[in-house]
Amino acid sequence: MSKIIVVDPFDYVVVGGTGDLAKRKLFPALYHRELDGQLPDEARIIGVARSELTRDAFKAQVEAALREFVPAADIDEAVFAKFLNRFSYQPNNAFTVEGYQKLKDTLDEHPDRVRVIYLATPPSLFGPISAFLAEVGLNGPRDRLVLEKPLGHDLPSSQEINADVAKAFDEAQVYRIDHYLGKESVQNLMALRFGNVLFESIWSNAVVDHIQITVAEDIGAGDRATYYSKSGALRDMVQNHLAQLLCLTAMEAPASMDADSVRDEKLKVLRSLRPFNAEDLTTNVVRGQYTSGAINGESVPGYATELGEATTTETYVALKAHVDNWRWAGVPFYLRTGKRLPVRSSEIVIQFKSIPHSIFRPYTTDQAVPNRLVIRLQPDEGVSLRLMTKDPGPGGMRLRAASLDLSFKDEFELERFPDAYERLLLDVVRGNRTLFMRRDELEAAWEWVTPILNVWSASDDEPKPYQSGSWGPTAAAMMMDRDGRHWHEDMR
Repeated sequence: MSKIIVVDPFDYVVVGGTGDLAKRKLFPALYHRELDGQLPDEARIIGVARSELTRDAFKAQVEAALREFVPAADIDEAVFAKFLNRFSYQPNNAFTVEGYQKLKDTLDEHPDRVRVIYLATPPSLFGPISAFLAEVGLNGPRDRLVLEKPLGHDLPSSQEINADVAKAFDEAQVYRIDHYLGKESVQNLMALRFGNVLFESIWSNAVVDHIQITVAEDIGAGDRATYYSKSGALRDMVQNHLAQLLCLTAMEAPASMDADSVRDEKLKVLRSLRPFNAEDLTTNVVRGQYTSGAINGESVPGYATELGEATTTETYVALKAHVDNWRWAGVPFYLRTGKRLPVRSSEIVIQFKSIPHSIFRPYTTDQAVPNRLVIRLQPDEGVSLRLMTKDPGPGGMRLRAASLDLSFKDEFELERFPDAYERLLLDVVRGNRTLFMRRDELEAAWEWVTPILNVWSASDDEPKPYQSGSWGPTAAAMMMDRDGRHWHEDMR
């Protein structure tokens, strides 16, 4: 296990502190850092929201949330009490400048601390809140602003939000969070690529046939059905999570792990993505929507039923992308994500080319299966390399495929993987921006997907239905089949 290093004293302000994100993700993440002894004794957590609550009432809400979302085995009552004592609360009914002046007065009690202001609010409020913070002087060199996705619903709206925030905060103070970048296995992708000459030397179109990136969810939209109707899978997953995974898979080696060195290389990938034209949207982009079906033997309703009305919002997207540069010319990247798929699973599959010539044919009819590297991001984090071997025993040269498997949990004897938010929340305190999106990076991702959104909004075509518990619309399988390829679950 890596050494736990206590961070410098800080004040963490969560605007939207009574909301679902704070209760479900942010506060449990900070509690686990408390449990591991990483929070300094001086650290404070301040909730800001519209509700008129006393400090004790707010702490009661936090306690209820922690007991719901933190596993019971992780509750240490002494640590729990210490953590709850860090919390205070400030109502800010109308989001007026007076409320933020009061917040500044509280923070100025310890002016030398790092001050993190996390906006767990709708993105429409990012600009106005940033202006209020600047007006009262909460945009100084020790102040850091965290913006939760989504940052806009297309390129123009994203540019508008970023422009409003930039009027109040320097780019170096802004941390645009994408929790996928904080996942342990996503970070290990960097170590796998750039810490091993074995892989980096074959990481190109000379050896790679194609790459698949899958983020599958077995849950439906559920309580988020109304929110999701304004978003959809392309905005909610492809523009950020999958695009970031594509960048980390395709990027060149940065000069160092410095934040801008890493983000410069990711930006190059985004700017090398081939724009989609009208023909691509017909043949290389598939959108779908789940209907009723069964997950793990349990009947579940379709998305339209959950929403209560018919809708053209997509709950599934599959697309074929190209990175037009020397390393990846001719190598397709197949991306897909969807809800109500058979399992919860995220993985990156590096499919290598077939051997150019088989020397075994005089001795066996077995076919050599192309090598395949599977990087599992969740739920069973690890790496699997598929190789051809001789089937043991007498009887000639019989070939079979076998896997070399590395399970992170088993290798490092971990009881739990820290949640992505645990790393990211404290990276803000450290001032480490490597895992956060820069403005030009975010806008380049929006520039790539916005043409798809524009065509969909102007089209009468509806998402293709797929049954809950299936792997998505048949059109997604047909897209692969036209290229003589198959999705990974068909190759297992």
